[in-house]
Amino acid sequence: MRQVSNDRHVQLLSTHATPCISLYQPTHRSHPDNTQDPIRYRNLLGELEAKLGEQYDAAQVRQLLKPFKQLGDDTEFWKHRTDGLAVFAAPDTFEIFELQRPVEKLLVVADSFHTKPLVRILQSADRYQVLCLSRQEAKLYEGNRDALTEVELVDVPSRIADVSLDERTPSTQPVGSHGKRFGVGTAVMHKGHEPRTDAKEADELMFFQAVDRGILEHHSRPSGLPLVLVALAESQAEFRRISDNPFLLSDGVTVDPAALRPEELRTEVWKVMEPSYVARLQNLKERFGEAQSQQTGSGDLSDVAKAAVADRVGTLLLEADRTIPGVLDRDTGAIRPAEASSSHVDDMLDDLAELVIAKGGEVVIVPKSQMPTESGLAAIYRF
Repeated sequence: MRQVSNDRHVQLLSTHATPCISLYQPTHRSHPDNTQDPIRYRNLLGELEAKLGEQYDAAQVRQLLKPFKQLGDDTEFWKHRTDGLAVFAAPDTFEIFELQRPVEKLLVVADSFHTKPLVRILQSADRYQVLCLSRQEAKLYEGNRDALTEVELVDVPSRIADVSLDERTPSTQPVGSHGKRFGVGTAVMHKGHEPRTDAKEADELMFFQAVDRGILEHHSRPSGLPLVLVALAESQAEFRRISDNPFLLSDGVTVDPAALRPEELRTEVWKVMEPSYVARLQNLKERFGEAQSQQTGSGDLSDVAKAAVADRVGTLLLEADRTIPGVLDRDTGAIRPAEASSSHVDDMLDDLAELVIAKGGEVVIVPKSQMPTESGLAAIYRF
């Protein structure tokens, strides 16, 4: 089971052997709703078997379906679901992603993976991460305006006991006068410039430093998401003094995270996130309006596709849940619309987003009410 990230999305965009199978399904976190999830999944497998049977012989179909059926029989897997499930399979890969946002049921068999629902989640302007921190424990969450889910920490200590005492340096070694570290010092210079030599406080500082390094390297940088700190006032101040994380928002939630239920945590964090979310969308719309007036931006699919192939798209806004069936030629930028009922045709907005991301551009998924065009897309060119 993997959590979706920008790096993993890029891996999906690489060339794979065909057929590339993309399966999306809404799932449920609690009983009794989650009891229907494996049934709906097996129904999707029936549809998948029929689609594959149109193009491949029985032996090939059995081989392609084997990992799907094994997943369907995993009872423990289906007991612990989030809001959505994505499965990507090809002869050379089988990837399962748990999603923190509901997705529409979707099954696509094509020459490449259908990743627009992932793009919508990954590039949605309302995504954020939350660091819940006390002097003894750290937890990381990822969410949006609707949901919040705990994230498995990667190379980050979750408890102060996880930080090896062997890492401790002599308490006489100070850090900078503003609390920034030069190495892993355990004595802190406070406003009065008096070093703290208490062993317990030194261990707490070492814990905060290890958390800060690990979160930045293994979570903030890979995701690019803003980070909201939830901690008591003293821990807030201490952590901010030593933190080197540029993704850490200046505003946080000053409360003991253990005192908040999950829904209360999401509500309090969104109060911090919402102003920056609104400001970001407004800034994007203003930038597009200016670019369009100077002919360095467009909302026309054909024009934007050609600009993307030429590596001219710096920022691409896509309307959430919008689909334009067809094929985009990634060599020329030519577009070929298709009927929505076709089972072997991609979404051109999906193709466009993948192309822009592959060339280092930014893709942002925004609500329909915030789109500055009626076409479902708006591009700001680099030149």
